[in-house]
Amino acid sequence: MRNWYRSTIGGLPGLYWYLWTGMLINRVGGFVALVLSLYLTSARHLSVPVAGLVVGAYGIGGIAGVLLGGVLADRWGRRPTLLLAHFGAVAVLAGLTFAQPIPLIAGLAALLGVMHAMPGPAFVAAIVDVTPAADRSRAFNLQFWAFNLGMAVASVLAGALAEVSFTLLFTVDAAGTLVTALLILWKVHETRPARRPSAQPAGGLHTALTDRAYMLFVGLSLLLAVLSTQTSTILPLAITGDGLRPSVYGSVVAYAALLIVIGQLFVPRLIDRWRKGTALAVANLFLGLGFAAVSLADGVAGYLAAATIWTIGSMIAAPPNAAVIAELSPEALRGRYQSVFYLTFPAAGFIAPAAGGVSLQYLGDWHWIVCGGLGLVAAAGHLLIQPARERRVAEQLEADRFAVPVAG
Repeated sequence: MRNWYRSTIGGLPGLYWYLWTGMLINRVGGFVALVLSLYLTSARHLSVPVAGLVVGAYGIGGIAGVLLGGVLADRWGRRPTLLLAHFGAVAVLAGLTFAQPIPLIAGLAALLGVMHAMPGPAFVAAIVDVTPAADRSRAFNLQFWAFNLGMAVASVLAGALAEVSFTLLFTVDAAGTLVTALLILWKVHETRPARRPSAQPAGGLHTALTDRAYMLFVGLSLLLAVLSTQTSTILPLAITGDGLRPSVYGSVVAYAALLIVIGQLFVPRLIDRWRKGTALAVANLFLGLGFAAVSLADGVAGYLAAATIWTIGSMIAAPPNAAVIAELSPEALRGRYQSVFYLTFPAAGFIAPAAGGVSLQYLGDWHWIVCGGLGLVAAAGHLLIQPARERRVAEQLEADRFAVPVAG
């Protein structure tokens, strides 16, 4: 147990744990987005189409927030960006609780999307700043574990509080966000590295977007995101299409989350000696096989078996995925590189339901075979780009050895 503790949790910087705690509290309390459509239709009595537009505004705000968060994290610093996002979210939640005109509600929803998305790049950039390279894989593993634990708790709280009072729900969400903001204000100092002109190129978002090695990796990550998003977009249709109750879908999702909470902490020891590209190839292979297995599922047992396979893939992917992003990101542009990666999630949120709905309608169970093929393509892609990416990382490390930090 001591060896497991040291290899999984021990030795990480104290500042990392404050960041980790802030992310966990924020995720546990961040459940307004989960029930926003329900709030708009039942409490504000908006029609379903109008509610959909408002929720869409939240999503558009999230895209803007990801990019803004990355730019501000590099320009202002990680701490100011996190404080602005969290204190801003508290103010927007308070306004959204009492807003009446529909245009105002839509505007506040979009602004809430901005505030909720901004911290992501800053949080991850700060973790990279304070965590030694050798420890980043397990640091990101713990971050992924906290994210899923927080989501599981948030889902339960959201349902319970929504039945009592939406005002209480907004209040608790704002309180959790405020606690995170105060923790950052109290315990988290600025982590942005000192500038090193001799080692870091000038640039902005375009630098990340034109970085061939990085964008190849982001493209493969988009395939992984499209596969993962099947669980929240197309899977419910498949389950109900087999004549099963909607509660079966909830059980499958809860089971997958439970697997992550129980098993994620053991992943670092499993993949510690694997090359990152190899680990990502194996992860995508499991994801592809898991979703391909859905084509054979027609009952609860079949769906749980498929969920076991794809969840193993998700667990394996989390640590090396984040570690590769950290390796490829120049110090001065870590926030921007993170923001470009984070765009894969809203992109997958559009591609998966848009293409998946058509695919499921016309291909039926063959849709899931196609998903399995995407997993195989992504696995092969990671193996193909691995040598060039490793050479790029080695060259950057060699250059950093001769770089002289410059204050300011």
